[in-house]
Amino acid sequence: MSYLDELFSLEDSTAIVTGGGGVLPGIIAESLLRAGAKVSLWGWRERSIAERRKELIDKYGQPEKIHIYVVDTSDEKTVSEAVDDTIKNLGVPDILVNGVGGNRGKSSFIDVDLNLFEEVLRLNLIAGLVIPSKVIARYWIENHIPGTIINIASMSSYVPLSGVWAYDAAKAGVLNLTMALAKEFAPHKIRVNAIAPGFFLGKQNRRLLIDEKTGDLTERGRAVIEHTPFGRFGEPEELSGAVLFLASRKASGFVTGVCIPIDGGYLVHNI
Repeated sequence: MSYLDELFSLEDSTAIVTGGGGVLPGIIAESLLRAGAKVSLWGWRERSIAERRKELIDKYGQPEKIHIYVVDTSDEKTVSEAVDDTIKNLGVPDILVNGVGGNRGKSSFIDVDLNLFEEVLRLNLIAGLVIPSKVIARYWIENHIPGTIINIASMSSYVPLSGVWAYDAAKAGVLNLTMALAKEFAPHKIRVNAIAPGFFLGKQNRRLLIDEKTGDLTERGRAVIEHTPFGRFGEPEELSGAVLFLASRKASGFVTGVCIPIDGGYLVHNI
């Protein structure tokens, strides 16, 4: 085994990736699998996670290492059931990637739909972090397992994006809770970190950034590129290195409470 294999191999790990049918969580799951981990894809749309499982098996084989489970991560009981099923099929997980999240709409603040606001907060904070982390951390603590949680933050965790008020608030909360949970869980040898993707084209934001008819950038898409020193959107595979670093206890065993921006320089843009 080479030095890099020793440092980054996840051969003895089992990972849960929530939102596993999405573009970014999907590429994260693929990266973990390629590093040797067994992977459980959780999602609320069976078709999406089943298709993702098939894609991974077609590329890498190893169907016994890829598990799927249909779960609403905003419901504590069903998350507990999902953990039990994952353990039954893959073994005890030691990595959790909280990949559930997204936005719904855009408006001025005085026109905010409060029901939609609460829905987005619940999606990104309750389903996207609080409940999966609570259930799995409880299991790890009770069974003395040194686990690793990786959350998905955002550029709006640092600087609010215009018109997406609930998403801004939720992602700021993701960053805050990442730090708070890191301290809470450190005595139990559980690490909590995050990545903050810049602008990557996914299922939800593509229409906001790319004109479907012409293929050209929308006004918002142009604004994003102008604000990104690299002058382009990120490629999903560019998340892999940071995720593998945070997932590997040998590579980052003394790292907790941090968030790594993967943003092409978005946060250091200036005039």
